[in-house]
Amino acid sequence: MLRLYNAKVLPLAGQTKIISGEVWVEDGRIAYVGPQKKDRPTFERELDMGKDLLMPGLKNAHTHSAMTFLRCLAEDLPLQEWLEKKVFPLEAKLRPEDVYAFTRLAVLEYLAGGVTAAFDMYFHREAYARACVDMGFRTVLCGALTAGDDPKLAEEEYKRFNSGNPLVSYRFGAHAEYTSDIKTLRGLSELTLAYQEPFWTHNSETRRETYACMSRYGKTPTELFNLLGLYEYGGGGFHCVFLCEEDMNIFARRGLWTVTCPASNAKLASGIAPLTLLRKKGVGLAVGTDGPASNNALDMFREMYMASVLQKLLESDAGACPADYILEAAASGGARAMGLPDCDGLQAGKRADIIAIDLSAPNMRPLHDPLRSVVYSGGRENVRMTMIDGKILYMDGKYNIGAEPEEIVAEAERRTKEMIKRGT
Repeated sequence: MLRLYNAKVLPLAGQTKIISGEVWVEDGRIAYVGPQKKDRPTFERELDMGKDLLMPGLKNAHTHSAMTFLRCLAEDLPLQEWLEKKVFPLEAKLRPEDVYAFTRLAVLEYLAGGVTAAFDMYFHREAYARACVDMGFRTVLCGALTAGDDPKLAEEEYKRFNSGNPLVSYRFGAHAEYTSDIKTLRGLSELTLAYQEPFWTHNSETRRETYACMSRYGKTPTELFNLLGLYEYGGGGFHCVFLCEEDMNIFARRGLWTVTCPASNAKLASGIAPLTLLRKKGVGLAVGTDGPASNNALDMFREMYMASVLQKLLESDAGACPADYILEAAASGGARAMGLPDCDGLQAGKRADIIAIDLSAPNMRPLHDPLRSVVYSGGRENVRMTMIDGKILYMDGKYNIGAEPEEIVAEAERRTKEMIKRGT
C-alpha cells in the first residue's frame, strides 16, 4: 500500500472543495481520501507531498497521438489544404512500427503534462495500443471508419480491444461525415444498436464541413447522425464549433458530450465552439488537444486556459466558462465521456489515476485560490507526479516507464526522417 500525505487534495467528480490530508493507494485503486489519520496501517511506501495538490489526472478526450511526426512540418495553412496536401500524403506512408514509435513520444509528453488517459483516433490501432500498454498509459481507442470501410472491422476491434488489458478500451466511431458514406454510417448505426454503445466522430469542426453536409443531405452532421440512429446510446462529437440551435438540442436530448479543442481550432482558424450555450443546455463537456500536428502541443493546461478565455471573448463576458467548470471538464468530464467513470475523481474505490501539482512554484504564488491557479496560472512545468493505475510513471522530472526517454525521442526522430524520405 502507498501513502501520499501532507497534501492538498482536490477530489473533483462534483467535489471542488480542497481539503488538507492524504490519499492511500492499494492494488491500483484509491483506498482512502481524507484528513491525515493517526491510526493507520503499515505502508510499503510513504511520500511526503510537501503540500502539493493531488487531483485526478487530466484526460485528453480527443487526440491523434502518433501525429507527433508531423509537428511543425506543415504550418500556416487552412484545415482542408493542410489535410489534403500535407497530412494525408505522409500518413499514407505510415507503418505499424512508425505509429508505435511516434505514440511513445506522445506518451512522454502526456505523462510530463499530468495526462493519465487519452481518447485516440488514428491508424494502426494495434501498434498504438501496444505502445500505451508498454508504457503503462491508459487509453480509449476511437474507431475511425471512412467511406467504403466494412463495419465488421469496427466490430472486430470492439471485441478485441474491450477484452484484453484493462488499460485499453474501444468506442465505435467514424472519422467524420465528409470522409464517410451513408452505407458505412448505417452499418455503424447497426453496431451501436446491437451492442448498445455510444458513437463518436469529428463533428462540425469547420463551416465548410457543416455547409457541405447540408448541401448533400439537407441536414447538419448532427441531424444526419441522429436520423441514422447513431446516437441512441449516446456518444458525442469532437470540436463541435458550428452547431446550430437544433444540433445543441439534439446533444442535450441524447445526453451527448462535446469535446472542445480550442488551441487547434484557433490555430487552424476553424472558430470557437459555443461552450457557454451548450452549458446552458446541460450538455456535458470534455477537453482535448487534437493532434500534435495541428496544435502543436499535447498540453492540457493550455487547452484549459484557452477554453475559458476564448468563451469570455466570444460572449463579451469575463464570467463565462469559469475555472472550476473547465477543470472539472478536463479531468472528470473527460473520464465520463470516454467511458472511464472509475477514473473521474479521487474517491475511495476509484482507479488511482492521480497527479500532483507543485503549488510552491513562482507562477503559482501568491496562492490565493489553488483551483483557479491551476487553470489560469498553471502549466506542465508544475506537474510533479503522474500516477496511472496506482503506478508512479513520472516524478520530479524522471520517468518510470521501462525505457529511456532519450531512446524514445531518438527513435521517433529517426523514423520521422525516414517518413519524409518515403514521402518525397
